[in-house]
Amino acid sequence: MFMPRALKVKRPAQGPDHGLNKKTKADQVDCDQSKPQASSQKEESCEDTETRNDTGERLTENATCESEARSFSDNAEEEEPVKSFKKSQRWPEPGEPVCVMCGRYGEYICDATDNDVCSLECKASHLLQMGITTGDDVFNVKDKNDDKKASQPHRPAVNTAANESVYSYREDPFISGLTDEQVERIRLELGIKTEGKDVRRPIIDFEHCGFPSLLSGNLKNAGYEAPTPVQMQMVPVGLTGRDVIASADTGSGKTIAFLLPVVMRALEEAGHGVCSPLALILTPTRELAIQIERQAKELVVKIPNMRTALLVGGMPLPPQLHRLKSSIKIVIATPGRLNEILKQKALQLDKVKILVVDEVDTMLKMGFQHQVLEVLEHVTQEHQTLLASATIPAGTEELAARLVHDPVRIAIGEKNQPCANIRQILLWVEEPSKKKKLFEILNDNKLFQPPVVVFVDCKLGADLLCEAVAKVTGLTTVAIHSDKTQRERNRILKGLLDGDFEVVVSTGVLGRGLDLVNVRLVVNFDMPNTMDEYVHQVGRAGRLGHRGTAITFLNNNNKRLFLEVVKRVKPTGSILPPQLLNSPYLYEQQKRESQKTKMRSDDTLVTKNNLLDIIKRHDRRKK
Repeated sequence: MFMPRALKVKRPAQGPDHGLNKKTKADQVDCDQSKPQASSQKEESCEDTETRNDTGERLTENATCESEARSFSDNAEEEEPVKSFKKSQRWPEPGEPVCVMCGRYGEYICDATDNDVCSLECKASHLLQMGITTGDDVFNVKDKNDDKKASQPHRPAVNTAANESVYSYREDPFISGLTDEQVERIRLELGIKTEGKDVRRPIIDFEHCGFPSLLSGNLKNAGYEAPTPVQMQMVPVGLTGRDVIASADTGSGKTIAFLLPVVMRALEEAGHGVCSPLALILTPTRELAIQIERQAKELVVKIPNMRTALLVGGMPLPPQLHRLKSSIKIVIATPGRLNEILKQKALQLDKVKILVVDEVDTMLKMGFQHQVLEVLEHVTQEHQTLLASATIPAGTEELAARLVHDPVRIAIGEKNQPCANIRQILLWVEEPSKKKKLFEILNDNKLFQPPVVVFVDCKLGADLLCEAVAKVTGLTTVAIHSDKTQRERNRILKGLLDGDFEVVVSTGVLGRGLDLVNVRLVVNFDMPNTMDEYVHQVGRAGRLGHRGTAITFLNNNNKRLFLEVVKRVKPTGSILPPQLLNSPYLYEQQKRESQKTKMRSDDTLVTKNNLLDIIKRHDRRKK
């Protein structure tokens, strides 16, 4: 039999039908007989206590007996039969466990594999697929205590990748047979740049990693046939236990690049009991955390004892705490909710062997930096650290370097530059004309490719623009921002991926990390505050190698960024508006930049050879 979450991590039932208690007559008789026996035992114990103790102690014991009797009756009333067929189970809400067989709500935990299942039917199919039992005996529902006694001595051994010999990355003979010149040529052609000592050679195929058969099968089933450049270099380095700072284009596959080392590290060691994960992944947004957990589940499906936990704000806390009571190996979390749980001492991070900080440039900014450092105080020094983002500015990289030890730095393509697959169009549009220009774009048959994501800089602006677009164009439009409930945000994101909405007006919540694979057009209605945010937002239009278009409205309100815009966008071949190129603000910024460069060149290092020349140059005495 398997363990219902009422005994392990039972989720609170939702909906009107879940509150009904369905019991057989035998169960009711047992409950009726057990209640008077229990109450009589409680009364006898209470009477004995009263004869021995004083008045204060009698009151305490009476209260204890009453609470115990009340909890006993509550547990008896809450019991309900295990669902036999998957059609009786509901579909999961975002963040809830998912059945490994059919995708419905994973209300139960299979005792043989520790995976989520929704019913006896799916448990039978799961066990049959794993080759553990025929699966027929799961429908013979017996008394719960008898099932426990019978299952404990006869627990079947699971023959899976988790029980194979301890994994250790070894370079494939094909990779070892390449000459150094061939390896450098591969890196040069793929735009792979590395810094560090003893950097592992990039792989050409996932088979070169020697993954266990189940994990290799899961990779193929999830659609990962061949590694992307960042995966080719980051995966072998991560598998050897080295710290990594990786920078790659948006949509280049960074998530799988760090998830594969995470999964293999979690497979190497047995779990350290409840509330002690082996791997921790930190992300700045809830939507990104949900996406990463979904991808992690795709990699560990059918692998026993590989459970994940999603800890994010905006969702009920009790179900997340219940999830941690099972043997969790991988935790995906946002810093705020994670710190909240750490303060309750419901989670211990002293066993973490590998730490991932995704979108590290955002995570180390002032808004998140303090929270991230608080989390790191709970993690031991002896752990592997992987840092990843599409943009890592120089200041952020200096701070990130303090979190790693002897790291390997990996950069794919031009560092901190927009993705090459995206056609960038910059338009000079004054503030009063922005809406009119947006309506023209949405009515242009050549440019309009639904769904379209429109980025704005404030929540009120998102709601107002959403109403205007829907009223003028008649398109199915929705707004998403941080004031929306998490349930509503998840619904909108799912609708965007399913093609239910033609236009989505968003603040920065959709700007980072999310695989919006069906989005081909992004409009920056308001220019982002930094060029790093610009790179991330336009990157939503070119995911996984697809071509996309990003249109950005620009005017003098963005004059602070003129020089950065020219530096980052002009090398891509995009045409810049003449109002920008002829702007006096751009001229002043270029002038200051040249002066700074000249001053830096004058600050020459003093040596024995040039000491006299420097003295002569600065000697102001008249000759």
